[in-house]
Amino acid sequence: MPSPTRSEAMLMALRLAAPGTALRAGIERIIQARMGALLVIGAGPEVLSVCSGGFLLDAEFTPQRLSELAKMDGAIIVTSDCTRIVRSNVHLVPDPSIPTSETGTRHRTAERVAKQIAVPVITVSEDRSEVAIHVVGQKRTIDPTPRVLARADQALQILERYKTRLDAVSTSLSALEVEDLVTIRDVTSVLQRAEMVRRLADEVEDYVIELGADGRLVLLQLEELMGGVEDDRRLVAKDYVSGEADLDLATVMRGLAMLDDESLLDLYAVSSLLELPAGLSLDTPVQPRGFRLLHKIPRLPDIVSYHVVARFNSLLKIMRASEADLTAVEVVGDARARAIKDGLARLAETSILDRYV
Repeated sequence: MPSPTRSEAMLMALRLAAPGTALRAGIERIIQARMGALLVIGAGPEVLSVCSGGFLLDAEFTPQRLSELAKMDGAIIVTSDCTRIVRSNVHLVPDPSIPTSETGTRHRTAERVAKQIAVPVITVSEDRSEVAIHVVGQKRTIDPTPRVLARADQALQILERYKTRLDAVSTSLSALEVEDLVTIRDVTSVLQRAEMVRRLADEVEDYVIELGADGRLVLLQLEELMGGVEDDRRLVAKDYVSGEADLDLATVMRGLAMLDDESLLDLYAVSSLLELPAGLSLDTPVQPRGFRLLHKIPRLPDIVSYHVVARFNSLLKIMRASEADLTAVEVVGDARARAIKDGLARLAETSILDRYV
C-alpha cells in the first residue's frame, strides 16, 4: 500500500524525466548548451487555455528538436506521453492570484501553471543548470545521477540493517507462537518493524524511479531485501486483528500507513490498530490464528489455509490436531493433512532452534 505522503503524480513525472528517456536526453542537451527552458507536459484543452501566442508544430518529439526549440524564450508544450511537441515559444498566462513561493519569472509561472491545471511543468534554470519538476503545488529538484545513486546506496544500507532487525523479531515471534507465549508486545514489535522497513523501501523505490535506466541494480537489491516482507506484515496483522480477519485487515494496513513517524514508535499506538479489548497491557498474552505459519509451508494454497483456520481458529489447536482431524476439513485431503503436520513440526523445530541456539 502506498504511503499517503507519496505523490503518484510526482512519481509519474519523474518516470517521464528519468535517465534513459527521450525527455531526459533533451533536458541534458539544454543544460549542456547552457540554456534555460520551460516545458509543459500535457496538451489538453486545459493546457491550451493558459497558452498565448507561439508556434503550432505537432512534430515528433526528439531530444535534438527540444534543445533547438529551447533557444526561443517561450514555453514548449509536449504531449503527456512525451512523444510529440505540440507548440513552442508559447507565452503562459496562469491566474496571477495563485500564490507562489518562487522568485524567478520562469519558476513563478511554472508553479502557478502546475497548480492551476494539474499537469507536470519542468523548468531548466539557465544560470544554475538546475532542473525542477512542479506538480500540483509540489516541487522536486532533479539531482545529477551520481548524487542520487549515492543517496540510494545509503538508503539501501539502512534498509538492510532494518531488515536484519525485522528478521530477528519475526523469527522470535514464530518461536513464541509455537510455544504459545506470544504477547501483544511481540506482535506490535513485528508490525512496527515491518512498517519501518516498508517506508524505507518506498524511499528507495522513489530513487529507483528517479534513476530510470541507471537504477536497475538498485532495484534488484531492493527486490532481494523486500522478498516476503509484505506477506509477513499482512499475515501478522491477519493472525491477531480482533473480529473478522478478512474484513479488518485492510483497516489495519491503512492505519499503519497513516501513522506518523512518532506514533509508529509508540507500541500502544500500533497495538490499538488491532482493535483488541481496551485496557490491555503490552504483556497481555494473545494467540495467533495460524495464517502466518501455514503460509510458510511449501506449496500449501491460501484457500487451504483459510479453511483450516476457519475450522480450528487458533494455531495451537491446528498443531494439536491429528491427521484425521485435518483431513476432515474441506479441501484438505490425506496428502495435505500430512504436509501440514510435517510442515508445522519442522517450522516449530527450526523456530525454537533459531531462538535458543
